[in-house]
Amino acid sequence: MYGKKIKELRKEQNITQKALAKVLDCNQSMISQWENGICEPTENYIRKTAIFFDVTSDYLLGLEELDGRKIESKTYNITFK
Repeated sequence: MYGKKIKELRKEQNITQKALAKVLDCNQSMISQWENGICEPTENYIRKTAIFFDVTSDYLLGLEELDGRKIESKTYNITFK
């Protein structure tokens, strides 16, 4: 989910992977790997990304909508025992 969200935000703001990598203090290949779901970012990168794009970490992780509405657990078919 994170990769899809940052790709959307990056494209909306016309920011290249290289430029975002510079802001987040990582390399472009990390951005590409996140966007393609190859690996997941650390908490530190999620925090930096949220601050840069002025969104919540929950939005980046797919737990809430951009307007702050929480996504219901049934959307993910999660059950608790």
